[in-house]
Amino acid sequence: MIKVFRPFIILAGLLFVWQMLVYITEAPPYILPDPLAVFEALFQRLDTLISHAGITFLEIILGFLIGSLLGCCSALILTTVKSARDWLTPILVITQSLPVFALAPILVLWLGYGLPSKVAMAVLIIYFPVTAAFYDGLRRTPKDWQALAQVMGAKPLAFLLHVRIPLALPSLSSGLRVAMATAPIGAIVGEWVGSSEGLGYLMLHANGRMQIDLMFAALLILSIMAVSLYLITDHLLHRLLQYLSLDDHKTR
Repeated sequence: MIKVFRPFIILAGLLFVWQMLVYITEAPPYILPDPLAVFEALFQRLDTLISHAGITFLEIILGFLIGSLLGCCSALILTTVKSARDWLTPILVITQSLPVFALAPILVLWLGYGLPSKVAMAVLIIYFPVTAAFYDGLRRTPKDWQALAQVMGAKPLAFLLHVRIPLALPSLSSGLRVAMATAPIGAIVGEWVGSSEGLGYLMLHANGRMQIDLMFAALLILSIMAVSLYLITDHLLHRLLQYLSLDDHKTR
């Protein structure tokens, strides 16, 4: 019963702390608006917020799908082609060593102010955690399984598909959870650098016009969307791993 109401209790607690900060600090509305003013702006500009949120949502989903696919492919290449490690490892390091804000203007210059540059930013952030997690899981196959496969004469492709990949799925799921949690960062940073739509653009636009309540409303929508996507991803991955575990148990 408590589990059902837990999100509402957490939300109520955060709103209470927020209101107390406004009351104690006596901050003016253009510095820290109270929750009532933010919710009022939310309902007054709901159509605008939903329109911009749809763009950001699309950027996050596309970035997550493309980044995850590229990460899985890279991990498989690193595992199966030994010579590829010397070529792909520097790329993995470069994608994480360069600051995101340094890459964003370049991507906007190359890909324009539209959707592609924002998706590319999300892909760059997602690519490394998925690749690293899946690759780590693939190379941790127990030696007993490898010895058994050699004794039974299993071909490398069959061993990869039926043993190594299934055993690496828990590690991959951890990488996908991290990817979904960080995907909004890439989309929002891309919108901050150069965009004409999206929640990031709306936040900058509202900040420039001193519409702080609207900026907080956009931030609230972004937070709800990001948390919802993470929870959905976590639930689906948990159910998938649970199903595969049960299915494996039945076949024994």
